[in-house]
Amino acid sequence: MTPEQRRAAIVDATLRVMIRQGIAASTARDVAAEMGTSSGLIHHYFASMDDLLAEAFDRVASDDLARTVAALDASSEPVERLAIFFAFYIRADEDWGMQLWLDAWSEAARRPALQQTSRRLNEAWQSLVADLIRDGMRSGEMTCDAPDAVAWRIISLLDGLALQAVAHADLVAREDANAWARGYAEDELALERGALRLRASHRA
Repeated sequence: MTPEQRRAAIVDATLRVMIRQGIAASTARDVAAEMGTSSGLIHHYFASMDDLLAEAFDRVASDDLARTVAALDASSEPVERLAIFFAFYIRADEDWGMQLWLDAWSEAARRPALQQTSRRLNEAWQSLVADLIRDGMRSGEMTCDAPDAVAWRIISLLDGLALQAVAHADLVAREDANAWARGYAEDELALERGALRLRASHRA
């Protein structure tokens, strides 16, 4: 392998370990065992386990964001684009994906590199929603006095409900969680109820 390929392989192995046993419990020894190599190889390519965990988290979380942004290209209509966002909000799409976010938030206070990465990506999600709201305001289809604040509330509500859906699926279904968040956004933006329900023809 080239150094770039070896580094990518280490990140791949780290993701598998993180998904299987969580970020807090993932060690260089675990990653080395996953690859069938020594922990010395891991330390040769990454200065610290924090840096490795941050890069692995960055890869999967950035891919999730990129897929959502790509899905938005299916429409130029502001309301429909916000509906697409709710339908393709990847962090809540898979239990393991949301669990990685929960782990990253939990570990952020103890791992500076992970904190910086999770903050940057969280701000990117919020910025995406705020921009969608501003597009709706410019078109006259949405009403909002504070798009940045509303975007943070929408993201926070989605994530909080997703946590409930992951931890207590028998109490909060993912479909209900998404529907409640859509309803909140519709009320905040003075949209008709149901306006943010994506038509089946636009789903991937």
